[in-house]
Amino acid sequence: MDDIFVGRLMSAPIQSVSPDTPVEEAASVMRDHEISSVVVVNEENELVGILTATDFVAIAADGTITRDDPVSKYMSTDLVTVTADEPIVEVAETLIDHGIHHVPVVDDTAGVIGMISTTDITAYLSTAA
Repeated sequence: MDDIFVGRLMSAPIQSVSPDTPVEEAASVMRDHEISSVVVVNEENELVGILTATDFVAIAADGTITRDDPVSKYMSTDLVTVTADEPIVEVAETLIDHGIHHVPVVDDTAGVIGMISTTDITAYLSTAA
């Protein structure tokens, strides 16, 4: 697996929302696209956060959400990112070390270009002989 890189397994294009997107709309995007996260980007496509299904569990448990609350109120901003040319082994270690399931894939000029997740890695491993 040392010769398999993120760019080969990442999901792209990805779904993104702005920080002021209502959480209800972000949830609809995730449901409609059958995904478990959306990246939050600014006008320049720079990554500013991520909102995941796990975040929605915490939001629901908190019980103080309103449909119009902005994504920025709940998104994670302590972000881990990778590039498309990183070996998948290193990314798997990163996911484990940080206890996360999704990592945005970024490029210095294009901004956010994809997402790599435990699901992507598992799908690859299930077909590798």
